Amino acid sequence: MMLKIKIVQTIVAGLTFLLGLLTNLLLKMHRQQNHKAHSSQKLQKMMMISELDSSSSSEVDDERYGLSWRLAVETNNNVRPWKTVPPCCYKHVENYILGGQYELDMNTIVDEIIFYAKSQIPVPGHKDAWILDVDDTCISNIPYYKDKRFGCEPFDSTMFKAWINKGMCPANPVVLRLFKTLIQKGFKVFLLTGRYEGTLAKITMDNLHIQGFIGYQRLILRSDEYKGQSAVKYKSSIRKEIEKEGYRIWGNVGDQWTDLQGDSLGNRTFKLPNPMYCIS
Repeated sequence: MMLKIKIVQTIVAGLTFLLGLLTNLLLKMHRQQNHKAHSSQKLQKMMMISELDSSSSSEVDDERYGLSWRLAVETNNNVRPWKTVPPCCYKHVENYILGGQYELDMNTIVDEIIFYAKSQIPVPGHKDAWILDVDDTCISNIPYYKDKRFGCEPFDSTMFKAWINKGMCPANPVVLRLFKTLIQKGFKVFLLTGRYEGTLAKITMDNLHIQGFIGYQRLILRSDEYKGQSAVKYKSSIRKEIEKEGYRIWGNVGDQWTDLQGDSLGNRTFKLPNPMYCIS
């Protein structure tokens, strides 16, 4: 009997020992799994942070490049000719146009133009003139270019002409302020555009009138005589004709460098910002 009891005790002790080993093994495996899960979560978190840092760094790099690119475009026409805005500059140009800086820049420049204009005293009866460009100077095409990723998409002349024919270009309020100041001062204001006279004269005139550009001396559009000419050659020829009529050009304002190059530029030229497109 005693022998049986000892055998049972031995078996129970053995089972208890094995159960202890199994329990320890299970606990060890659980700890390892938890450690692996924690390490995996930590790695995932580190990867997410790395991706965010990389994305943030990329956005910063794009913004810095956008600033440099716009400076090169606007300053002394260093980048030319260019067909589209670089894709990496899209957000920069969008933020510039819609975020308030474009309007602030426009106001700063127009304030300087008005300061200069007020220092000149037109003589009654004399032919003291100013020349203003039309597209993205007097009236704006920003609603159109907003749908074209602010110039990142290639220019489509058919779609742009369809936009013009809607007659919905809003006034650039800053330039409208300049226009009214020049008229009040007694200057003769010529509106000079590369739009074609044969197809866009009436819609352009109506659009300008609706937006408040009333009282200008003459709206000049590109006639068949100047078809195919570069913007510089065409606008130089028109300015020469204005001078031949006896006018003295006190100032010339446009958003394109080609508005401000060539002959008969006048006493001073003023470049307005436009990082959305380039006319050669």
